[in-house]
Amino acid sequence: MDRSKGSLLAGATILMLSLIATVSKVDADAMVTGIVFCDQCKVGERSIFDYPLYGARVAVACMGANGAMAAYKEDTTNWMGGYAMRFPGSSDLSRCYARVIRGPSGCGSAAGPAQGLNLMFSMLGMQMYAVEPLLSQPQQPMPFCPRSSPPSPARAAIPPPSQSLPPPAPPVVPVPPPSPPRADSRPPRVPFLEASACSYDKWMMPEFKCYWKVVGPDTKVAVAFGPVAAGKYGTDMSLMEGLHGRGDTYRTLLREATTSLLNSYNSIRFPYPTVSVIYRMNWALLGSPQQALMQALRFKRANTGVSGQTTCKFIPCS
Repeated sequence: MDRSKGSLLAGATILMLSLIATVSKVDADAMVTGIVFCDQCKVGERSIFDYPLYGARVAVACMGANGAMAAYKEDTTNWMGGYAMRFPGSSDLSRCYARVIRGPSGCGSAAGPAQGLNLMFSMLGMQMYAVEPLLSQPQQPMPFCPRSSPPSPARAAIPPPSQSLPPPAPPVVPVPPPSPPRADSRPPRVPFLEASACSYDKWMMPEFKCYWKVVGPDTKVAVAFGPVAAGKYGTDMSLMEGLHGRGDTYRTLLREATTSLLNSYNSIRFPYPTVSVIYRMNWALLGSPQQALMQALRFKRANTGVSGQTTCKFIPCS
């Protein structure tokens, strides 16, 4: 566990005892979370051309000691490509695996390999498992995907030079001057490979609205972060409303987590990848208020460029 949990265990024994008393009255569960990407170029692994896949059907199957099926659950990915499954009781899911069993039209011709479950933490009988990103593939690679160059044909033997005169050179055709470049009317975009980190107030400004990519201001918090966030913030709160949060630990956490989520979609060099933002957000919601506050501060450091020593590369949209 991280240093915040260590300090909590050392300095807040009374709080921990009260948590134990509270959790002992509730059945502990095991949660499995992950994300599915569309492998647009059919390379068999994550690449910069992949995107989170909505509507993919994921199954988690668990084998017992005798080889028989011990547990089985299915879920459909949300708009962020994420899925979450809850297994009642603190079951050992080390013998389970997850795989895509059906993809949506356009990216469901083939599925990538199954992935095992990784135990992220176990506390007070509650367990959190994460799955490495799963892949689903289209029938053919997209036209923009890089292609491997075909092998060059064998070079024919060059005959010895003859004594005949070379053919006359073709007449020179004058080349017309190049046309002036056309003005690009599209809104400015930060290159995906360029490092950029912008604070929450930048994401709230109307002149930077064109940088909202995978999600929009009206996307629900429950859709973006999953069922744990839905239980904490409800199903009606939007991401734009979450950016206005302040004065409360969990509203501050939501504000900074939403900002980190937007930054992760905007730049591949943001310190927290998208999957990590969603996982850390859920981990903080399942922990104590101190853990939630510490995670909010970590997100804030990344959003303001302190963690990655970078700045916000936003340019006002046209």
